[in-house]
Amino acid sequence: MKAALQNYQDRMRRVLDHIDRHLDADLDLDTLSAVAAFSKFHFHRQFTATFGLSVHRYVQLSRLKRASHQLAYADDLDVTDIAMDAGYDAPDAFARAFRQRFGQSPSSFRKSPVWEPWLAAFGPLDNARSKLMQTTFSTNDVTIRDVPPTKVAIMEHRGSPEALRATIQRFIAWRRAANLHPSTSPTFNVWRSERRPASPADYSVDLCVGTDRPVAGCGEAVKAGEIPGGRCAVLRVVGHTDNLEPAALYLYRDWLPASGEEARDFPIYCQRLSFFPEVPEHETVADVFLPLR
Repeated sequence: MKAALQNYQDRMRRVLDHIDRHLDADLDLDTLSAVAAFSKFHFHRQFTATFGLSVHRYVQLSRLKRASHQLAYADDLDVTDIAMDAGYDAPDAFARAFRQRFGQSPSSFRKSPVWEPWLAAFGPLDNARSKLMQTTFSTNDVTIRDVPPTKVAIMEHRGSPEALRATIQRFIAWRRAANLHPSTSPTFNVWRSERRPASPADYSVDLCVGTDRPVAGCGEAVKAGEIPGGRCAVLRVVGHTDNLEPAALYLYRDWLPASGEEARDFPIYCQRLSFFPEVPEHETVADVFLPLR
C-alpha cells in the first residue's frame, strides 16, 4: 500500500515538475495526463483532489506569478510581451485576469504593487506545491568552507514579512541606480529573526549587496557593513528558493547536532546565485551559510 501511494505521488510530482520546466508550452489535459500516465478522463479530478486546485488554475497561477515578478522587477520588459508569455492572446485579456486576481491593472502593479492581495492569491499555489514538492537534504549536501569577509551595502527590512517585497523592490531599484549588478556584485540575505516570529513586527532581515564603495549619502537608508569571514556550513538549494526555511531548519535541527560543530555568533544567511524571473523558478540557486566556530 505504501509503495503504491509513493508511486502515485511520484507521478503527480512529475506533473508539477513538467509544468515548471515547460511553462511556455501547451499544458493541456492530454499532455499532463500523459506525463502522469493517468487516464485523461480522470486526471483533472485526481489533480484537484491531490492539490486542492484544478490543473487550469495551477498553470494560470504559475504563469501569473512569473508575470507579476516581471512587472515588478523587470522594467525593461514590455507589458504586451509579458502578457504573451503568460499565455494570453491580447493585453486586455491579460489585464482582466490580472485585475481579477490581484485587484490592480498590470500597469498599476508595475508602478506601485500592493502585495497583500498578491500574497493571498498565491497561497493556493504555495499550498499545492508544499504537498509533494518539499526538498529533503542529507549530510552529503553540506560542505564546510572557509569564507572570506565581504564588505556589503545593507538595506534593512524591519517589520511585517508581508511588506518584504516592497523593500526588495526598493533594494533592486537602488542597486540598479548604483550600478551594482548581481553578475558582478554578490547578493546576500542575512536573517536576524525567525521567518514567522510570534509578532510580525519582530521580523528582521538585511538585504545586502557586496561592494567596497562608500555608501554614505546614497539614500534609501542604505548603510555599510560586513559579512564576517570564517568557517561556515554551506547547503546549496536549487529551485524555488523563495522559501529557504527548510534548508535553514535542516542545518539547525539535523546537521548541527550530529556534526559536533558549534554555531558562531553571526546569523544564518544566504547568497543568491540566480534570480526568478531572470531564470525559471526551478533553476534558481541559493547557498545557505551557517557560521561555525
